[in-house]
Amino acid sequence: MSFIRRRRVLPLAASATVLTLSVTACGGGGSGSAGGDGGRLRVALAFPPAQAMSPYGDDAVTLSRLAVVEGLTSLGKNGEALPALATEWKPDGDRAWTFTLRKAAFQDGKAVDAPSVVRALEAAEKASPKPRVLSETDIDATAQGAHSVRITTKKADPLLPQRLANPSLAILSEGAYKPGGKVDPVGRATGPYTLSKLNGAVSATLTRNDGYWGTKAKAPGVDVKFIADGKARANALRAGQIDIAEYVPVSQASLLEQGQVREVPTARTNSLYLNTERGAFADAGLRASARAAIDSKALVEGVYEGRADTAQGLFGPGVAWAAKQRVPVEGRPAAAPREKAAQAGEIVLATYTNRPELPEVATAVQQQLEQAGFKVRQVVRDYAQMEADALAGKFDAFILPRNTLLDTGDPSSYLSSDFTCAGSFNISQLCDKKVDAAVAKTVEAVETKDRQTAEMRAEAAILSTDAVVPLVHERFVQGVAEGVEGVSLDPMERTLVTADTRIG
Repeated sequence: MSFIRRRRVLPLAASATVLTLSVTACGGGGSGSAGGDGGRLRVALAFPPAQAMSPYGDDAVTLSRLAVVEGLTSLGKNGEALPALATEWKPDGDRAWTFTLRKAAFQDGKAVDAPSVVRALEAAEKASPKPRVLSETDIDATAQGAHSVRITTKKADPLLPQRLANPSLAILSEGAYKPGGKVDPVGRATGPYTLSKLNGAVSATLTRNDGYWGTKAKAPGVDVKFIADGKARANALRAGQIDIAEYVPVSQASLLEQGQVREVPTARTNSLYLNTERGAFADAGLRASARAAIDSKALVEGVYEGRADTAQGLFGPGVAWAAKQRVPVEGRPAAAPREKAAQAGEIVLATYTNRPELPEVATAVQQQLEQAGFKVRQVVRDYAQMEADALAGKFDAFILPRNTLLDTGDPSSYLSSDFTCAGSFNISQLCDKKVDAAVAKTVEAVETKDRQTAEMRAEAAILSTDAVVPLVHERFVQGVAEGVEGVSLDPMERTLVTADTRIG
């Protein structure tokens, strides 16, 4: 997530009541039924838009999961670049690639051509803050006729085709780009579904894009409700009020019918980010004390009910090659004495409510830190209300799950955005020359094997700072009503509803 929406925070009980009522208002179907009016899909998403569906934060992922936006490329199951709005591409010298565009139209009827692609990529490059996927590179796009685009990078970028599959680099029509850098994707993308109406942070309406260049959507549309409360999402699925419930809490999974539970392995690691710039954890010894206090196995068994894996590093089982190439972490400082932790003052530990396990994780981590002598106060709110504060370093510690393959299908972008001096998502406020040098080698590597070796060395360099303490490697549960087919169970979390999703 990359933006913030401020609103009054309801007491927890009142908030849950409001959310449950809003789901009930969706209407349609009794218990176990599927499908809205005319076969429309009904979907409950966990994260409300943080910036009116601008593609330059994680709202872009929401647009991608709803099959609204597309880039020049897409990602295959193994993270390889596949054709999307570009049919083919080839390197053009050391720092440039040429992409050939397919014949396609925007949802407002205008043609997708080279000038429109250049306009979209230029807008992303100039965005503030910059999309995370561009944290370690600059792109310069120029039209080569009507149907070819040449993209040059500041330095060699072997991952550019994968990078261009990121939803933040979606191609939108000219009318989407407003004065002041604002972007409005309503009716101006290219995917199989058109975002036809956005009702703030409450709901959205999607209609089938009958002018889509590829396979037409099998459902006539999608009615989306943004429901931050995980129990409310699960209740709505059980009651037959929705067809797809995103991120069902593990505590609710056993209450669903067996056929409604779809457990998905992910590349998502839930970690404790420690503020290295100010406060208690600017002290490396106190960061080491916090790391030593964490009991990952207890979190897996006590909070996740076994539906997670104990932390092995930044990369867990969802990054299949990582375990075989992991290198030892060296140079960590010794933990400070318990007395020093007790004298460090109050530690502010923050997380958010949108992922239902996180408040429980925060409570468990608070207890583990207090056993090590720290005094801890929790701050738990809706994500949209706290991301800006987290990025500004206003918390001592922040619990955050991150999909390490989300940006490019390769960890290098995640490493650059989260842990380098210039990183745009650097919650730990880490700025370490050795880490920057190690991460730079991951970006420079041309061969996949060399890049993976560099990424594991970068992982070790980052962990040696104790700026981040991996807690668990997550799996997640998607709730799907019986009779609903074609839901995408994507470890990289970029897709959910696709053109093939339908009421069977």
